[in-house]
Amino acid sequence: MSDKPEIIERENGPLVIKGLSSLEGEDGQALDTKAVVALCRCGQSKNKPFCDGSHNAAGFESRGGKPEGPDRIFKYEGAEVTVTFNPRLCSHAAECGRIAKHIFNAKEKPWVQPDNGTVEEVKAVVAACPSGALQMVEGERQVFIIPEDRAQVKVQKNGPYWVTGCQIETDAGAKGVLEEKFVLCRCGLSGNKPYCDGTHRSAGWKSG
Repeated sequence: MSDKPEIIERENGPLVIKGLSSLEGEDGQALDTKAVVALCRCGQSKNKPFCDGSHNAAGFESRGGKPEGPDRIFKYEGAEVTVTFNPRLCSHAAECGRIAKHIFNAKEKPWVQPDNGTVEEVKAVVAACPSGALQMVEGERQVFIIPEDRAQVKVQKNGPYWVTGCQIETDAGAKGVLEEKFVLCRCGLSGNKPYCDGTHRSAGWKSG
């Protein structure tokens, strides 16, 4: 049996996490955790990030909606490394452009050009990508980079939950989704719930 925290989707309700040891709030503060924690994902709780039962009055549905982006893995080949990208998994955190815009630039075609930088720069971006939408293959080997210094659940300001080192059982998802690094919706608007698809940004959702 895995000793990783277990995330359970309550139908039309919160995300219930068992065994969580680190929870970081919007401002970077450590939040208290218990053996079982219920996190809001309807976007309506008055006690965010914790559930206060508002999903009932809001009529929240844990499925439904149209996912953003195709569920397809695109490959961007370089001399030393190949970057893969699945738009369906992208939460639009924009860490890629912030860290290495010379390699990852949405205004360029193709938007990923591995040879514009070093392998280490590509690795840094793949490690920082919270959703796992960006992955990499070096030679014949797929490289999995899971941040070790990040809280197991990190609450983003006006955004989703960044999750590392936890497991979730769900019938949703997308091609190439990672078991130990993903982003979960907390605004209630994603078309790919429980995963975030970036809809919070286009909808202008605010957590407070």
